[in-house]
Amino acid sequence: MSLYQRIACLSTEAVETLYALGAEDCIVGISGYTTRPARAREEKIKISGFSSAKIDRILAVQPDLVVGYSNMQAEMCRELISAGIEVHVFNQHTLAGILRMIAVLANLVDKQEQGAQLIATLQAQIDQVQQQAAQWTRRPKVYFEEWNEPLMSGIGWVSELIYLAGGDDVFSELAQHHSARQRIIADPAEVIRRAPDIIIGSWCGKKFRPETVLERDGWRQIPACQDGMVTEIKSADILSPGPSAILHGLPQLHQLIGMWQSKYTDGLSSSVVS
Repeated sequence: MSLYQRIACLSTEAVETLYALGAEDCIVGISGYTTRPARAREEKIKISGFSSAKIDRILAVQPDLVVGYSNMQAEMCRELISAGIEVHVFNQHTLAGILRMIAVLANLVDKQEQGAQLIATLQAQIDQVQQQAAQWTRRPKVYFEEWNEPLMSGIGWVSELIYLAGGDDVFSELAQHHSARQRIIADPAEVIRRAPDIIIGSWCGKKFRPETVLERDGWRQIPACQDGMVTEIKSADILSPGPSAILHGLPQLHQLIGMWQSKYTDGLSSSVVS
């Protein structure tokens, strides 16, 4: 029997995971940013944003557990704890952390077998992409932009996914930082200096506009801009630290790097012939 019958989810990946486990009946409230599965938005009450909420709205669904994510929800969670509610806050920033989160949630809702199956499916996806990427002999340099004002590079699991898909994150040293502020790129010229072959935008909460990247001072000299390798992966597909990052974000990264490999191979062949 599930340890908890009424779970309020303040983060999108918790909703996605509980549905994937077949434990959606336990969910009594969701974040307004929830996108997966699509039916959750119709079936469940929206009780919060990401870093803000009216606590009375959460309390109104009478949760016996609230699931949150990261220090950005610390104030909400503090108020809920003060109101006598049990709160579990996850803080995963790596692929291993995502898989661990799934295992913990599965235990909380007595879906251990389903949790193991989901983790195995995700691991199989990781292994398949990694094996395919290992066949390539050259790794493109990838700049992942999580925000544009100011410029911000990708978080830990995104950097890992880029590597698994066959590329190298040009700001991998920043990816280890959990705080978004620590991943700010103070000097946009640094991106030019690192000369990425692929630029991926994933602006959380708004649509990525490739044309604005090309308009930045000096950026047209970047290989990615010269070769037309500037594109978007929607934030819902890769910036939520749950199953979707692996099931949806990783294949898109792999496809983009595969496109670059084809361009590079064709270019190399042309240069050899000439």
